[in-house]
Amino acid sequence: MPLVKVLVVDDSSLMRRLISRLLEEDKDIKVIGTAADGLEAIQQIKALRPDVVSMDVEMPKLDGIATLRRVMLECPVPVVMLSAHTHEGARATMEALSAGAVDFVPKPGKSAELPTMVADLKTKIKVAARVSLRRIGRPTPARPAARPVIKPAEPAPPLVSARKQPYCGKIDLVVIGCSTGGPAALQQIIPYLPANLPAGVVVVQHIPVGFSKSMAEHLDKKSAINVRHAEEGDEIKPGRVLVCPAGYDLNFKPRGNGATVTLSNFGQPLAPGGFRPSVDWVMKSAAEVYGCRAMGVLLTGMGKDGAQGMLAIRQQGGLTIAEHESTCVVYGMPKAAVDLGAAQKIVPLPQIAQEIQAVFY
Repeated sequence: MPLVKVLVVDDSSLMRRLISRLLEEDKDIKVIGTAADGLEAIQQIKALRPDVVSMDVEMPKLDGIATLRRVMLECPVPVVMLSAHTHEGARATMEALSAGAVDFVPKPGKSAELPTMVADLKTKIKVAARVSLRRIGRPTPARPAARPVIKPAEPAPPLVSARKQPYCGKIDLVVIGCSTGGPAALQQIIPYLPANLPAGVVVVQHIPVGFSKSMAEHLDKKSAINVRHAEEGDEIKPGRVLVCPAGYDLNFKPRGNGATVTLSNFGQPLAPGGFRPSVDWVMKSAAEVYGCRAMGVLLTGMGKDGAQGMLAIRQQGGLTIAEHESTCVVYGMPKAAVDLGAAQKIVPLPQIAQEIQAVFY
C-alpha cells in the first residue's frame, strides 16, 4: 500500500515520542508531525495534510472531541482516537465516534503494554487511510418522539436476489452485526426504531473489553427504544435492544416461544483473527433457536465475520440485509455476505431502519 502519512496528537511529550518511534517501525507508515493539543493539531492538519491523525481523547486547551468536531468541519481527515480505559474514557470515546472518528485504541495501563497498543494502532491507521471522507462524520439523528412514518425504501443496486427458503411471515429477533465504523452506523439505526418495535434486537459490535457498556448507554440516551448491556439470563422481548458484552460469546436459550441469552468466554484466548463476541456465533445461534423468525443485518466492518451466520439465517427462511458499499466505512463484512449469497437485500445505511420496520408496519 502507499506510504501512510500520520500526525500524532498527544499532550504527553513522552507518548508523542514513543508512539511516533513505534509507528515508524512499520515501513508503510511515516509520522510527518506531532501536536501537543487540539489547537496545534488543527494547525498541523491544515499545514501538513496527513492521511490519518492519531489523537488522544484527553488534551488541554481543546479536548479530543471538540478538536474532532472542528477537524470534521474545517479540514476533514480520518482520525483514530486513543482512549483512556476508564468509564469516563469510554463515554468520551463514544462521543468521539459519533463526531466522526473512524476507530479507537484503548491506551495501555502499563508501559509494557505500549507495543501491543501501537500494533493495534498501526492496523487501524492503515484501515483509516482507505476510508472515504464522505462516509465518516455523519450527523447523529435526533431521538424520535414517536413512531416514525414508514415509507418504502428506494431500491439499491445490485438487484435483490430471491430467498432460498419461504419466509414464515413473523420476525421475533433482529441481530445486527458490525465492526469498524459500527458505533456511528448504529446511531443511524437504533434511534430510529420505535419503543414498541414488535421484536427484540441484539447488537454485536467488535469493540475492546470495557467499552461495550458505554456504547449501550450512549445508544439508550439517543433512542426511544430501550437499550441495555446484555447480562446472563436477559430475556429477548419486543421493544428491547441488547448489546453483546465485549469479551463474551452470546447464545440464545429457548424459553417458551422466545429465548433468553447466555454469556460465556470459556476462559480461553481467542484464535488469531477471531472475535468475541462473534457475529457468526450469535447469528448461527439465532438461526438455530428462532429459525425463520430471525432477521440478520450486517453493517460496515473489516473482514468476513457474520457472512456464515447470515447465511444460516437465510437458509432457515429468515430475512437478511447487508449495508450497501456506498455507505460503508469499510466494505468488508457486508461484501463477504453478498459474495456468499447470504444477503437478500443490499441497502444504504439511512434506509436500513425503514427496512427493519417495514416487516412489522
